[in-house]
Amino acid sequence: MLQHQVKNHGIPEMKINSMLGTAREFFHLPDEERLKFRSTDPNSVIRLVTGFQDKTRNIFVSRQSLKFHSHPVEEYKSQWPSNPPSFRENVGEYCASVREVEVAILEAISESLGLERDYIDKILKGHYVSINYYPACQESELDVTYGVRTHTDPTIITILMQDDVPGLQVINDDKWINVNPLPNAVVVHVGDILQALSNYRYKSLLHQAIVNCEKERVSIASYCYPSDDAMIGPAKKLVGKDHPAIYKDFTYREFHESMWRVKCSTAKRLDLFKARAD
Repeated sequence: MLQHQVKNHGIPEMKINSMLGTAREFFHLPDEERLKFRSTDPNSVIRLVTGFQDKTRNIFVSRQSLKFHSHPVEEYKSQWPSNPPSFRENVGEYCASVREVEVAILEAISESLGLERDYIDKILKGHYVSINYYPACQESELDVTYGVRTHTDPTIITILMQDDVPGLQVINDDKWINVNPLPNAVVVHVGDILQALSNYRYKSLLHQAIVNCEKERVSIASYCYPSDDAMIGPAKKLVGKDHPAIYKDFTYREFHESMWRVKCSTAKRLDLFKARAD
């Protein structure tokens, strides 16, 4: 499993529509209101990231993202935007619902690997959300504009809610294919941490986002990650004579720090933690 679209997940349609609507409202606010949250510190509790020019590849990355911690909701809610006025209530309700879906999916993944149902639950810590806005692009600049560059997520899993505008692409047989949105479905990505925990039975999803010249696009990414001191590495039940450990044990803190140090955006950042062959 790399990516699936999941329906009947239990998040009420009203909460989904409210969340997507609130996201659009935020990004339609005047610049001075949104830019209050701009920060280059990746450890900020909340930060706005704006589009930028990638001079190495000579492309413009157009995505704007409001990124913030969200679990437990009551601990972080007061630091979220108060404008639009519905932001804290609508986002809080959505995040609480997504957390329930996240736990259910992780329990199912644990069982699929032959592990205890709560194996992954026990290392869970937080929930980090990225509200993403992709403005429509001028047709003359379409060839040199990306929504998001090719990457994998440094997470256990990512739960993505899309609006009805296509843009997400995943790699399949060395070709990029579109993941067209299904109404009220969430997309579930496997992240780098699950790749390590599962001893490569689950593979981190390589994906990107493209833009169009007709409609803006909104998506909500919910990132599931472990506590800093959680020991990441292949579950012992998944290692044996026929399945040697691909990765050594390491903490999530070590992984997170190395990720920013080596500035790698794909699962190759796990190569630093590969087990040595005997």
